[in-house]
Amino acid sequence: MSSQDKMIIEVGGMSCVRCSTAVENALKRVDGVLDATVSFTSGRAEVVITPGAVTRKKLMKAISSAGYQPIEDRDTYQKRERRQHLLLFLFSAVLSFPFAVMMILMFAAPEAPLTHLLHNGWLQFALATPVQLVAGAHFYKAAFASLRNRSPGMDLLVAMGTTAAWGYSTYVLFSGGSQFYFEGAAMVITLILLGRMLESRAREKTSAAIAMLLKLKPHTVTVFRDGKWIQLDGSVVQPGDRLLIKPGEAVPTDGRVDKGSSFADESLITGESMPVSKNPGDPLTGGTVNGTGSLEMIATAVGEQTVLSGIIRMVEAAQSSKAPVQKLADKIASVFVPSVAVAAVITFVGWLIAGPSVAVAIENAVAVLVIACPCSLGLATPTALMVGMGRGAGMGILLKNAESLENACRLDTVLLDKTGTITEGKPTVTDIRVLGEWEEQRALQLAASLESYSEHPLARAVTESYAGERLPVEDFAALPGQGVSGRVDNSNVKIGTAIFTDAMQADADADEWRQAGKTVLFLSVDNTLAAMLAVADPIRPESAASIEELHRLGLKTVMLTGDRKETAQAIATLSGVDDVIAEVLPDQKAEAVKRYREKGAVVGMAGDGVNDAPALAEATVGFAMGSGSDIAMESGDVVLVGGGIAALPRAIRLSRATMRKIKQNLFWAFFYNTVGIPLAALGFLSPIIAGAAMAFSSVSVVTNSLLLRRSKL
Repeated sequence: MSSQDKMIIEVGGMSCVRCSTAVENALKRVDGVLDATVSFTSGRAEVVITPGAVTRKKLMKAISSAGYQPIEDRDTYQKRERRQHLLLFLFSAVLSFPFAVMMILMFAAPEAPLTHLLHNGWLQFALATPVQLVAGAHFYKAAFASLRNRSPGMDLLVAMGTTAAWGYSTYVLFSGGSQFYFEGAAMVITLILLGRMLESRAREKTSAAIAMLLKLKPHTVTVFRDGKWIQLDGSVVQPGDRLLIKPGEAVPTDGRVDKGSSFADESLITGESMPVSKNPGDPLTGGTVNGTGSLEMIATAVGEQTVLSGIIRMVEAAQSSKAPVQKLADKIASVFVPSVAVAAVITFVGWLIAGPSVAVAIENAVAVLVIACPCSLGLATPTALMVGMGRGAGMGILLKNAESLENACRLDTVLLDKTGTITEGKPTVTDIRVLGEWEEQRALQLAASLESYSEHPLARAVTESYAGERLPVEDFAALPGQGVSGRVDNSNVKIGTAIFTDAMQADADADEWRQAGKTVLFLSVDNTLAAMLAVADPIRPESAASIEELHRLGLKTVMLTGDRKETAQAIATLSGVDDVIAEVLPDQKAEAVKRYREKGAVVGMAGDGVNDAPALAEATVGFAMGSGSDIAMESGDVVLVGGGIAALPRAIRLSRATMRKIKQNLFWAFFYNTVGIPLAALGFLSPIIAGAAMAFSSVSVVTNSLLLRRSKL
């Protein structure tokens, strides 16, 4: 299938998962469309078409006909939507604020003049009507669209419930009555607008991961053309071109070293902190960073064929895939909404037949709608989420959306990246062994003084291990892949490999360190071995305890790493993970996640590097370490800003506690309706009592959510 057989269209105006289903169905009805997948999270429609059978304009028209917005410029749309959401919320909040004051005064000062003023029906009508008709217009529009698409959701519930409360209150006001329900309608709309505003801002960030990945590609490159080096746009590079990579520059595309020697920082791609020696013939990956030496490379893969482009495609595909679980409230709404409407009609007709009066029939039918008003249903999820997310923020846990929180409580397997997640992600000197009469501090002083002239990450590990005075260095020289040398304090000092330092006779003594996954450096002074240093990426102090806590929560733990099997196994033994998958590339990490999901596991992935982004997006829930790359944090569903891996079990406990509250809230919300609707239909509940029950259900839901603040996590 050619690339022309697939079209990507941005979609706006979706407020729940059922909206994406409605858009999908509308697209699938277009002649020439073979399949359509719409992601509510990313706001993207991926449409597979018969070549030449349908135009983009026709697909966009189908989206518009379904009641949603096809988007040409996502950034412009998001800015306009963000501004509109904010203005509507502020408009609604300002007009609803007096109702909040009134509800407080009813208990605190029921006889106060202000309380009587706020109970004035005409004042309440003046405040609530703009909220209902202006701020609530979106709910009416979405409700009509959901009916047209046969996919009723929360918008229809909100429209029906608030209209019932506002409409009946208006009827009572103009009939000379004094019992009103304006405050319920206005405050529900305000709170739901707040939730929508926060949700849309969180969803905006899904596309930021792709933008950050694209920034890794250099805009200009130095290319050898017509016998000279010239600066060209990176997009014109072709396979076979000779490119110059200066110290500190990013590698523009995939290729191999032709001339020069250096080290490449591949942590952005592989996630591994140790630099990789690059000599003629060695491969180079686009997006990695050259060290201190200049390199001439031959481009072998460009554009969409590079490793970095593959990572970008994988993140896009994972983000656009459909969520496996729909919102619980929307599922129930598909049955609840028509049931309430039927119940209200039956109540009205039944009381008309019974014969008391039309007013009685209207009153009882309205009581059914008022008791069924989804105030508590609308508050059930957002209040628990607001409290849960606030609690999480205080612990350094940022949950991006309710879907990830819902999924996190179901996890049974967690895949953990090694570098930067289980380990520190920063090489340090872990061991030193001096020989003969050498003192440890003297050996470290010589090594740190010499290495201070090098910018190699291993050199920085050595220099940071000694806080004392640096000695002057003369005749400094570096041999890439071997080590450095120079005159320090009138002595010829070398530090590097066993061959470089003439320390082959002591090389076997370092096997124990190597088996523990450490890199060994040899220090020689005047051609005599003085010390051996072990450099490693140490395990985070909290890793073992955190992994044990995950086990107590019933989760299986698996370590993913691009490192060697020996090193990975050593880290696994110390940290206590259940299983190890070593020597994996970025695409293989995502594949590993996929394999576990195909086996039926509910998979969480924790990582901090660009190489982890596809796996984070592929997982049911991606946990991004806050100390890691911005791309990993944008690709993850949960960002662990503080505490590193220690925050991971807390995040899962928080998720489980919050979901318990949401389920409890939904139970009580529907319990009131289940019990109240029959009573209202039979005439045992007046609209006043129905309104009180509705208010009580809302209070109980909010109170239950607030208890989450005191939950032990």
